[in-house]
Amino acid sequence: MSLQNINIKDHYRSDRHNLIQDFYIPCLSQTTSYSRAVGYFSSTSIVTVSQGLAALIEAGGKMRLVASPCLSPEDIKAIEKGLKQREEVITKAIVKEFETVAQDRLACLSWLLSQGVLDIKLAVANNFSNPGLYHEKIGILTDGNNNKIVFTGSINETRSGLIDNFENIEVFCSWRGEEAKRVERIAKDFEKLWDNKTRNVEIIDFPEAASRKLLQYCPYNKPTVNYPKIARKKSKSVAEPDRDYEIDDSNIIKPKSSLHGLDINLRPYQEEALIKFKAADNRGILAMATGAGKTITALACATSLEDLELIFIVVPLNDLVYQWVEEIKKLTDFYQPIVAVDKSQIWKKQLYRKLNLIHGGLQEERRLPTIIVGTYQGLSKFPVTELINDAGGLPIKSLIIADEVHNAGAKEYRRILRDDFTYRLGLSATPIRPHDEEGTEFVLDYFGNIIYELGLKRAIELGILCQYKYYVYVVTLTDAENEEYQELTKKINRLFKSGKDLENETIKEYTIKRARIIKSASDKINILDRIIQDHPLRKGMIYCYPTRQANIVCHQLSQKGMIVARFTSEEKKQRPQILSDFSKGRLDALVAVGCLDEGVNIPAAQEAIILASDTSERQFIQRRGRILRKASNKEIATLIDILVVPPIEDEQVKLIVSEVKRIKHFAKTASNRASVITKLGKELSHYGITYSDLI
Repeated sequence: MSLQNINIKDHYRSDRHNLIQDFYIPCLSQTTSYSRAVGYFSSTSIVTVSQGLAALIEAGGKMRLVASPCLSPEDIKAIEKGLKQREEVITKAIVKEFETVAQDRLACLSWLLSQGVLDIKLAVANNFSNPGLYHEKIGILTDGNNNKIVFTGSINETRSGLIDNFENIEVFCSWRGEEAKRVERIAKDFEKLWDNKTRNVEIIDFPEAASRKLLQYCPYNKPTVNYPKIARKKSKSVAEPDRDYEIDDSNIIKPKSSLHGLDINLRPYQEEALIKFKAADNRGILAMATGAGKTITALACATSLEDLELIFIVVPLNDLVYQWVEEIKKLTDFYQPIVAVDKSQIWKKQLYRKLNLIHGGLQEERRLPTIIVGTYQGLSKFPVTELINDAGGLPIKSLIIADEVHNAGAKEYRRILRDDFTYRLGLSATPIRPHDEEGTEFVLDYFGNIIYELGLKRAIELGILCQYKYYVYVVTLTDAENEEYQELTKKINRLFKSGKDLENETIKEYTIKRARIIKSASDKINILDRIIQDHPLRKGMIYCYPTRQANIVCHQLSQKGMIVARFTSEEKKQRPQILSDFSKGRLDALVAVGCLDEGVNIPAAQEAIILASDTSERQFIQRRGRILRKASNKEIATLIDILVVPPIEDEQVKLIVSEVKRIKHFAKTASNRASVITKLGKELSHYGITYSDLI
């Protein structure tokens, strides 16, 4: 192992060289000690140091990294005025940078840290009024014979940096006589920096909280080197620089190998779920909190199956069909899923043809599995099951992935849960069907029980999901609303006494009418002004019932100068554009009726106001999940709920108890849990609701 064996140039420039393939990977594969100073600890610098680190790992090398935290003017003022502790501010800044970088870029850094071969220190300016004092970029590579290579320069090994002709480094080698003194000087400068002996800058240890965050990205398997793909250009004009390649650095460092053309990098908890799936004979249900990456985990499970021929992905809504298709397309250029939506005969013909090809042994060259993505409603229809039978049934190696698997327990959807699916995977944050033991048992029996669980509390602790604050506003039924509610309650009670049960159609009708009174209580609209004043909407979602309530809310918010959009069954065709506008900040709020409950991925959402909610635990858990997904510039989410009580003189505790279940569930994992319970305990004491009832 010797750096002298490499043909080292005196400089590398991205218009003429592949900095990663020509310099980083060859050098790091011969390196036993890598010392690096990268200036600001930004997403760019993280990407920079990550390039080629798999080669260092394979060589058994060690690394020292010095970086300066990228603090905002507000951070600096807070430290100077003593409003916040320095370590708290620095940790927050570093964690924020981690969240802007693709996980595979952090995998090698995390692996080195977990193995005790990476040591990170931070360079902090002594004078915060001039935070730009430390911003140098140097690297020192040392082999087992103490040969050294030093490089300096402005380096940014993103794809654009490698191709756009302005990134370069100057390189000096210790065995080249005229360069030895320069190498020695730069190496000594780094040692002084590392030992905190450099003027105008203080070297501090890497914060423990930031280390824990970085370790979340650690892969189970040691990262390996995947060399870059070099694609020849079709043509080149005379005026272009002397460069006959384009560089694709997207696959340079991958802690997981590629299967069936999919490059999937998993976090440790996702790896654990995959292991559980394999151990359960490739069957089971993953009960993972909304936003914890069920889609990626499921696709990893699929790619782990050798010679898989067919993947059926069933979801509750068309919106989710397109979401799955987009996720698959992000991961590979090879798959072209069959999109089973609407009544079109096109996708049915595609499916029939694919099944015939598989049964005839004529599957395409690469043996990629056929993927079909559709809804429970569409794929469980009789013509589809007959089509499959006419084509010879399912191939032996077929997998069904049931997203929001609790839906599969409905009797009308069970036709798609065929016995000839060899592999079966269910996904849901809430796999248990409320008030349907028979449907729940059917789902658990078919898929093979819950094999892995990741609850919301744990997901928040791991930093997978955002923390959230929870606020509850109390509103009162009007006398007329309360009178109607109590009258319906009496009718229901009389029917129960007569021997009727919950399945009785009249009881169902009365129960639905009574629930509507709570959902559409008129005082909810009146309190909305106060809610908006207390919690201004930036990217909020408001859940309403019925459509009339949604229309009033839209008008009320528009009057305040907000840009809002309805998201109901009437806007089906406009939904993709509405979600795009919302994610890009063109809308202040979405006003939803009967939508935005299950699976729809909206990381940009920061606030949710629940004006109306079912008593279904599954529904309110799913709604909370919409705002807990991580996104840039999103530190904490806000959940706002409305508790309906009877008039003070009525003292009907039963009405409140039916609502308290939701309140307790939301408060349990809120970051401001204590204050929520304390406030409600005081407000509800008149009805006999105590603190212990809310815990």
